[in-house]
Amino acid sequence: MNEIVHSTNEGGSLLENGMTFEDLLAEVEAQHDQIQEGQLVKGTVVAIKGDHVLVDVGYKSEGAIPLYEFRNEEEEAYSVGSEVTVYIERSENDQGYIDVSKEKADRLRVWDEIAEAYEKDEVVKGTIVARVKGGLHVDIGVKAFLPGSQVDLRPVRNLDRMVGEEYEFKIIKFNRRRPNIVLSRRALLEREREALKTDTMDRLDAGAKLKGIIKNLTDYGAFVDLGGIDGLLHITDMSWGRINHPSQLFNVGDEVDVVVLRYDQDTERVSLGVKQLTADPWDEAKDKYPLGSHVSGKVVSMTDYGAFIEIEPGVEGLVHVTEMSWTRRIKHPSRMVAIGDDVDAMVLDIDLENKRISLGMKQMEENPWQSLTERYPVGTVIQGRVRNITEFGVFVGVEEGIDGLVHISDLSWTHRVKHPSELFDKGDEVEAVVLDIDSENERFSLGIKQLNPDPWSDLAERYPRGAKVEGNVKKLTDYGAFIEIDSGIEGLCHVSEISEERVEKPADVLKLGQTVEVLVIDVDSTERRIGLSIRAVSRAEDGTDYRAYLAGGHQDSSRSTETEDDAATTLGEAFGDVFGKLQSDDD
Repeated sequence: MNEIVHSTNEGGSLLENGMTFEDLLAEVEAQHDQIQEGQLVKGTVVAIKGDHVLVDVGYKSEGAIPLYEFRNEEEEAYSVGSEVTVYIERSENDQGYIDVSKEKADRLRVWDEIAEAYEKDEVVKGTIVARVKGGLHVDIGVKAFLPGSQVDLRPVRNLDRMVGEEYEFKIIKFNRRRPNIVLSRRALLEREREALKTDTMDRLDAGAKLKGIIKNLTDYGAFVDLGGIDGLLHITDMSWGRINHPSQLFNVGDEVDVVVLRYDQDTERVSLGVKQLTADPWDEAKDKYPLGSHVSGKVVSMTDYGAFIEIEPGVEGLVHVTEMSWTRRIKHPSRMVAIGDDVDAMVLDIDLENKRISLGMKQMEENPWQSLTERYPVGTVIQGRVRNITEFGVFVGVEEGIDGLVHISDLSWTHRVKHPSELFDKGDEVEAVVLDIDSENERFSLGIKQLNPDPWSDLAERYPRGAKVEGNVKKLTDYGAFIEIDSGIEGLCHVSEISEERVEKPADVLKLGQTVEVLVIDVDSTERRIGLSIRAVSRAEDGTDYRAYLAGGHQDSSRSTETEDDAATTLGEAFGDVFGKLQSDDD
């Protein structure tokens, strides 16, 4: 305390200011009664002593504030003469100072300000400091709780990303005694949204052009905040070109120009478009891409039947698998191209109504089928490898990508082929003759049997009627035996021509592989049939003329005047019936 006593009198000591000492003591005691622990008082910085700041609060001794309580303050805040509000913790300590706290005073002042903001429904600012169970902790001067449901208008999946951010909040619950403060950011956003919504709805109309913020992305589109109301920008209305996902064009938070396509006032649903802000590229496609023109593009997608080529954003053409190569049989477009490949193609067809363009890749090269007849005229003998075997024939590789078909009927003059695999295996090297080339339908016909003359063409000369030959029994049936008399040439010996005696079953008198002598009794080169007789051999050895045998052995008395040719014809008809039955059995 300042020195206030200058002199005293024995009789009634007076102080320099005219007060008695007893009056001064009473004043000091009264002042002491006014400053109590737990109070907030204002003081003035009078000195800095060590690690304390001394403050005059109007008491008999100064208050001492630890210097670290000013760590977040500028130096001017605790310079001599500065005013500071403190909290009285203890009226006097052992060193003669008052224990005061600036930090507690600040907290109490904040609580007062928060209480006032709560009562007046005012906004407070705060920084999110941590994520806790159920929400976030916010520093608004004191720690407050922000429930997860009050963070935003929509649920926020990742609350951690908000830590460290500063926002404005509304106090929705306040209890100083506990203490407990609950905040809401959503309440402010809803209030702001309602204000914006009114203004936005006044401007909403089909065709209106607006700005918005991408609020959320889904597989089917993007939700755009137009200001108090959200609109859906469907993926099909984002671009004239192909888009697999909205994230290819937009990110959450992007500002975007949109046009209102539809607006339903009853449901407040808004459909938006971006591509409609520019002209449809298909409007000029017919002029830009006439038939036969060459185009370049990038492969953007593939299906089993072809590849889609983007000629320009919004305009795609399809290259069908059949239009990818002149020679290769493409089962899947991935054999020729991959997504992202740059390709050249020709415009084959354009359908503006359905927005389709047919493209061809193979047309960018010369068609090898057009010059095939020049390289392989009919009659040319080629050599190739068997690439495939089917039930109807054999495919032989002529050159890269071009196969010729040897039909099953062109495999052998004499052998009855049930399946080509009887004669060939895949990979066999064969020779064949070019029979026909159909360039338009891309068909190449080959023949193997045509490499050699048809043995049936001169068979009647080599084996005339009446000729006696040796043969080998190849097949036995109920109606006769098939006997091979030359390589691949088999004739039928009817059951009635096997023996002079009646034969029930040919197998009773003949065996497979048995060598027998036979007489040629009928030849039909056109139908590839030859009739044989074992019985006639013995007749011939007895001196019987085969012509007389034919005439007498196959006619009755009413037809005794028939000529040799007539008798032979009758015999041929009989053998024809048998051969016909044989053919049906083989089939």
